[in-house]
Amino acid sequence: MDGIRVIACDIFGTTVDWYTGVAEQVGSLIEVDGTAFATEWRRKYVPSMDRVRNGERDWAYLDTLHRESLDELLDQHQLDPAEETRQKLVRVWHRLPAWPDSTSGLRRLREHYTLAALSNGGFALLTALVKHADLPFDCILSAELARAYKPDPSVYLTAAGLLDVEPHEVLMVAAHGWDLDGARDAGLRTAFLERPAEKGPHHAADRAADVAADFSVSSFDQLAEVLNPG
Repeated sequence: MDGIRVIACDIFGTTVDWYTGVAEQVGSLIEVDGTAFATEWRRKYVPSMDRVRNGERDWAYLDTLHRESLDELLDQHQLDPAEETRQKLVRVWHRLPAWPDSTSGLRRLREHYTLAALSNGGFALLTALVKHADLPFDCILSAELARAYKPDPSVYLTAAGLLDVEPHEVLMVAAHGWDLDGARDAGLRTAFLERPAEKGPHHAADRAADVAADFSVSSFDQLAEVLNPG
């Protein structure tokens, strides 16, 4: 891992607990099983971005995609909340809790590396989320800056270019194999951070045994130990 200058961290599932955060907020806004609704909503995440990547629709930032998915789900559940409630539901993705190890581990890493949030979330979403969760990132690199979505290589290469480093000087940290596959294809180095509870108790998350990465860890604290054992 010599030569790493930047650590780029995925956000949803890797750094913050989207499942718990979305489920609790949804349950407080509409009469529905928040955990089931959160899972259904998240399942629409990658397909909605795929339509942008495949050119089936024009660029749209993540709040727009979340709103479209939300409206579909509400129709399926035969729910018709007011527009104000729908807007609040979209913004639940702006306020998600950090995993217990995220803040402490990121602070340790920040002593030696530039830390970047590299996410498919929009710039405004990520700004609000990082502030709400008190995450010590040096910068936010939204996919919105590349007008593309991970795992499109332009997202990773835009991040490296904006920070004036070579792709191989960036370590991408994520809890999702597809994200690390995209980063590796773009020339970045990769670390898998295993989050068994990412999708809640009834759905399996990606496992280290099934993901190709330069190495795997179970927390940001462990990542700090691996990169700076002294």
